[in-house]
Amino acid sequence: MTGQEVGIVLVSHSARVAQSVAELATGLAAGGAVAPVAAAGGTEDGSLGTSAELIAAAVRQVDRGAGVALIADLGSAVLTVKSLLADDELPPGARLVDAPFLEGAVAAVVAASTGAGLDAVAAAAEEAYGYRKT
Repeated sequence: MTGQEVGIVLVSHSARVAQSVAELATGLAAGGAVAPVAAAGGTEDGSLGTSAELIAAAVRQVDRGAGVALIADLGSAVLTVKSLLADDELPPGARLVDAPFLEGAVAAVVAASTGAGLDAVAAAAEEAYGYRKT
């Protein structure tokens, strides 16, 4: 990896859910260097909810200059990310990706870990909507 890989932030209403999905995605992408991934779940006091401050801190943690893909679970997590982006509170290159939370996270982390750019990482995550289980 070049040190310029796309970062991934997983935004959930639950810290445990965000962290568990991050662990699963990085574990499945293992076998070499893994792109930077951060979980931004719950609120500062550990309650269910969404925190703009935790999201912004997670983005700063994984930003390596190649962009950051944010994948959110639902509702206020999506709205909070959209608000941060609209208010320019996230670095240039930060992007909300429309993808299923678990499958999209795995696809994004795998793609980013291969050195793919932000567009390719977002496309991989978005394609996860088409994964069929039957």
